[in-house]
Amino acid sequence: MLENCHNAKERWGGVSDLIDRWLKSRQQLIVHYCELSGIEEASRTGPGVQEKFEQLCEGLLDYVSAGHFEIYEQLIREAKEFDDGGLELAAKIYPRIEQTTGVALNFNDRLDGGSLASGDLAVLFDELSKLGENLETRFELEDFLIEHLHNVHAEKVMSSA
Repeated sequence: MLENCHNAKERWGGVSDLIDRWLKSRQQLIVHYCELSGIEEASRTGPGVQEKFEQLCEGLLDYVSAGHFEIYEQLIREAKEFDDGGLELAAKIYPRIEQTTGVALNFNDRLDGGSLASGDLAVLFDELSKLGENLETRFELEDFLIEHLHNVHAEKVMSSA
């Protein structure tokens, strides 16, 4: 997952400050995820575990929000400006991204801002793998949209300059 993040940053880094910040946020989200997924079973109820989940969820919400309220809006705006089939593509991909948003928000809601018992932590750890698969799907869909709605337009702008 982290390697894919680096590949995306190499492909799109520098194209847009907004996308750069978002990809950096994605990378930080992956770091938080890996920290939690690397905790051995015997240490899963130890000190600091809930705080790690809170950091993951905070990064998750920030990342998902930035995607929906900044990145996707920019991509849709570009698709409208170029009117080259991008809106239709976005209409096909966006519902799949919405599904991943639901999984992310449900995971976050389990934390619910309160103190977690060891049983609650066990449930979160059980769902962590599902969240990771969900994030990987989301990242692939987002990368596809960026490549087909943003990069293609950047190339058109460069070629017409």
